Amino acid sequence: MTATLAQIWRHPIKAIGREALDEASLSAGGWLPYDRLWAVAHERSKLEGGGWEKKANFLRGVTDPSLMAVTCKMDDGSGQISLWHPDAGEVRFDPETDPLPFLEWIKEIWSQDLPAPTSLYRAGDKHLTDVPDAWVSIGFLSSNRALGQRMGQELSPDRWRANLWLEGTAPWEEKEWVGQTLVIGKVTLKIACEITRCKATMANPETGRRDADTLGALRALGHQEFGLYAEV
Repeated sequence: MTATLAQIWRHPIKAIGREALDEASLSAGGWLPYDRLWAVAHERSKLEGGGWEKKANFLRGVTDPSLMAVTCKMDDGSGQISLWHPDAGEVRFDPETDPLPFLEWIKEIWSQDLPAPTSLYRAGDKHLTDVPDAWVSIGFLSSNRALGQRMGQELSPDRWRANLWLEGTAPWEEKEWVGQTLVIGKVTLKIACEITRCKATMANPETGRRDADTLGALRALGHQEFGLYAEV
């Protein structure tokens, strides 16, 4: 089977901002560079310190869907990150030296009824993906279209926040790929498992408002998975 790598995305701050890339360099046993390298802790976080931490310790779109509408641009040379949200506008900051402008900005988006954001957390060289393993996530455009057709509405792939998007497979073909090997250019990926999804995918990535019962549609198909995790 031959498919095409159609899109590459990274999310430097977990759950807050997405950025399309023209290219990326992957290394054996590593994540997509800068993807989920930081996350925002809140006043109820129970961080053990220094390493990978569970997702419940951080701001997430499953808790407040407005985060899903944030877009991102990172300057790899300077380390500066620019974020934009339809309600809060733009903020530019250095996550390593001066995260305060960002932490003030995110308070305009994050619900005041939820635990307040307190700090920008980094786990050294580890990335703060939902699982501690050094994996990349893969989405499949044909399955996204098929799910949207079943629901009677167009679904943006951005709902799923995958790193790599493939075009040219049959809908849901990927569910048979676990344990198989995928080659993209010079990179070999071993498919580890499917990705179980949460309510974050119900939010429209343009508006930050829930408008699609993606979980109900998946459960009607007999599962709650969309996409795959893979090891480089």
